[in-house]
Amino acid sequence: MRKLGSGLLIAFCVVVGLWVAVLVVLPDAPPAAAPPSVMPEATRPVVVTGTTQAVLAIPVAGVPREQLRDNWGDPRDNGQRAHHGTDIAAPANTPVLAAASGAVEKLWTSAAGGTTVYVRSPGRGWIYYYAHLSGYAPGLHEGQGVKTGDPLGFVGDTGNAGAGNYHLHFGLTRTTPEQHWYEGQDVDPYPYLAGKPASR
Repeated sequence: MRKLGSGLLIAFCVVVGLWVAVLVVLPDAPPAAAPPSVMPEATRPVVVTGTTQAVLAIPVAGVPREQLRDNWGDPRDNGQRAHHGTDIAAPANTPVLAAASGAVEKLWTSAAGGTTVYVRSPGRGWIYYYAHLSGYAPGLHEGQGVKTGDPLGFVGDTGNAGAGNYHLHFGLTRTTPEQHWYEGQDVDPYPYLAGKPASR
């Protein structure tokens, strides 16, 4: 009986140790700050109690945080590549909102991402990537400053999303200040959107 109790205690300590290790190795995303009065409840940034990890605002209007699914690393193109982002399903033309403050660094159209927006964080350490848009918010332009919750565009199915597969592909890239909008290291955005570690 004593051996069984010791084994359970050791297993519990290992699980807690792994949880702490995951929180330590996750990079710190920049805080997403904006007056709560200008954003719906579901898009307000929150901070996970007991950690220093900031949580980004949900970049699709009306989508609750609990609805997000972790699809980082899922196979794409018949297993030829891994998915590097978080897909957020929503009806066509649902407003896409800034997940954090920054400046619009690039408006771009590509075969993969379709109509896209790249927003650079104020400290130039992060790029927030919004893809498969049906169009941009009126007047959006490169160099424009945006605050958390500001409109950027609308959910669509452009690029390789697939006709009728309406969703926002949200990507997060860690950069150095001198890197271009298309450079840097992709980071799983799910923990920063969901407010909890990745599920895998």
